[in-house]
Amino acid sequence: MVGCRPYSGGDGMSDYDVDVYAWSQRQGALLRRLATGERVNDADLDWSNIAEEIETVGRTERSAVRSHIATIIEHLIKLQASPATAARLGWQATVRRARVHVAELLKDNPSLRRLINQFIAEELSAGRELAEISLAEHSETPTVDLATLAYTSEQVVGKWLPPTADGA
Repeated sequence: MVGCRPYSGGDGMSDYDVDVYAWSQRQGALLRRLATGERVNDADLDWSNIAEEIETVGRTERSAVRSHIATIIEHLIKLQASPATAARLGWQATVRRARVHVAELLKDNPSLRRLINQFIAEELSAGRELAEISLAEHSETPTVDLATLAYTSEQVVGKWLPPTADGA
């Protein structure tokens, strides 16, 4: 790759430590050359950091799904427990938006679908706590005991929304 040489400052740092973008471009070019059967100097391939970056991609996707599920749970709890009516449309929009993101991530990473129930179980307590704080900040008393609220995967990633206080 023209203009992308490994860092050689002599201080023990690699080009990964100095400029991860330049490192990624160089490593990608080397891997593509290797994939076409071209011989490359194995010492130029930073296998340890390549492996770490690949694993990081997977962790990032996993974390994104979990984060969106956390958002959905928090807002479902608010929808179910808040006496407020004005905020409902905003919370519903947030749930729908997060569900779209989850669907996109699961389309690109179908193996994460098997972790949905785990993410729900792991995020439920924090969702209750965040909803409780939010309601308290707005001087709202929950209409239901937050500790009793739980959700299925279909309720979290499907189209379900809690009914309004008047049952609609």
